[in-house]
Amino acid sequence: MTTSTVTNQAKPAAVSGGGAEPPRASGGLPVLGQMLNFVRNPYQFVKGLADRHGEIVSFKLLGQRIVLLTGEEASTLFYRSSDEQLDQSAAYKLMTPIFGEGLVFDAPNDRKNEQLKSLMPSLRMEAMRDHSHKIVKEVEESIADWGDSGEIDLVDFMKRLTINTASHCLLGREFRYELSEEFAEIYHDLEQGVHPLAYHFPGLPLPRFRRRDRARARLQTLVGGIVERRKAQTDKPTDMFQSLIDMRYEDGSALDDNEITGLLVGAIFAGHHTSSGTAAWVLLELLRHPDYLRRVNRELDTLLGAEGAVSFQSLREVPTLENALKEVLRLHPPLIILMRKVSEPLTFKHYRIAEGDMVWTSPPVTHRIASLFANPFVFDPDRFSKERGEDRRLMAYQPFGGGKHKCSGNAFAMFQIKAIFAILLRRYDFELVDAPDSYVDNYAEMIVQPMTPCRVRYRRRDPASFSSRLGSSAETGAETDTLARCPAHSQRAEPQSEQLVEQSLLVEVDRQLCQGHAMCTGEAPEVFKVNDDGVLTIVDNTVSEARRKRIEAAVAHCPNQALRIVKAAH
Repeated sequence: MTTSTVTNQAKPAAVSGGGAEPPRASGGLPVLGQMLNFVRNPYQFVKGLADRHGEIVSFKLLGQRIVLLTGEEASTLFYRSSDEQLDQSAAYKLMTPIFGEGLVFDAPNDRKNEQLKSLMPSLRMEAMRDHSHKIVKEVEESIADWGDSGEIDLVDFMKRLTINTASHCLLGREFRYELSEEFAEIYHDLEQGVHPLAYHFPGLPLPRFRRRDRARARLQTLVGGIVERRKAQTDKPTDMFQSLIDMRYEDGSALDDNEITGLLVGAIFAGHHTSSGTAAWVLLELLRHPDYLRRVNRELDTLLGAEGAVSFQSLREVPTLENALKEVLRLHPPLIILMRKVSEPLTFKHYRIAEGDMVWTSPPVTHRIASLFANPFVFDPDRFSKERGEDRRLMAYQPFGGGKHKCSGNAFAMFQIKAIFAILLRRYDFELVDAPDSYVDNYAEMIVQPMTPCRVRYRRRDPASFSSRLGSSAETGAETDTLARCPAHSQRAEPQSEQLVEQSLLVEVDRQLCQGHAMCTGEAPEVFKVNDDGVLTIVDNTVSEARRKRIEAAVAHCPNQALRIVKAAH
């Protein structure tokens, strides 16, 4: 018999040290500071600062002192500090016109946490299982009129596909089938409101901000109409929209139309804005690296064949594709900057960060530091293999942010993109239209996408290519092993023993990272339980050999890597 224990793992938010001022970047203009340089190209601006000054540097932006933190140690301070030290809400007032007043970043921390928890049921494991057939349906419908060959703008295609899959999975039938075209236009105008100027001047009378505000008002009107229709329905849908209608705060009050609208927008931002550009870059990078594309194709062909069903479980058994996706997120993270407002003075090494400062971190800058990632400018998905594991450095690998404020839609985004390519790559072969090095990121926007036009050709696959892609057994041994491990092919798996083992098993939980996705509950429900508040507990501490394997699966599939086995059973 063994025992399984959950412990807290926390690191100090601030690093002890003296009180020197951070190095200050030169240049800038009176009043504006570095605003013009920042707006011109936010990524090149922060990268230049980090290249010249290292992991900490300060500069002025419209009278506000900004402290830029890059690298693993500085990012640890950023992500591990408490809300009382670094205030996320004060840093993201640009989102208030999009989400709405009193919503998420415009709400007190306790209220914000209640609101965000209401979104989690639709992002948990059981919901994911239900999402898989919806995503497959959306992909199949999106390519139904492609014919045998043709050409697409990949960015436009992925934007439309991911907004359809996200609205279908997260919002409900009304948004997908009654409001599809209008909602896509509304969402586009809301997304365009995320602009560098909005960090300090979200109310400027710019055309894009006016379109943003009109779109938000129109969406709230549409939401109100759906709420009224649903109240009259006897059979209620089981989607996120309905869960928000039914939600009650701890004080017993219900959400109003403004709050439902804002949280639905928040859910789509979590499930879509990171996905469309990332999905486009997955195909572009695979086409620029044909050897790795062949490996991905062999893996999908071996696991699924020409007509194999795409399911939540089968998409857990595609490490080659998943590593390509992780590498795309390293090279092309969707957000250039994450920020917090300093509420309590902090120190980093011997530098003092004062109350009232704004602190920034930049995932694309940290992801290109050679001491953290070998050959950081090279597309190398194998860096995320079990042997190399370069994603184990949680404060260095940060495409979805980090800590307790890590994007809660990360698991859905990963699942969604893998499902898209499990269909597309088995239906069509693709090729770049333009020179490979002409496909670059558009850093003029705060949500990074490939520069358009982004042209790709497609050609329907010959069914005979499935057997030819498999090649020899020696060439495809890794993919065959993957297939044997997949529960969907359990007839090939060895039966699991239920004999008890004799060594203790200690599972450590980092509660700053755990967001309540409940993937562990899906893997080992007899061991892990996540309650309605997203709190993880142990429900049974007796561990058989079979249960040990389920615990190991729970640890492996935690989307935030919040679980860690510190003493494994034998």
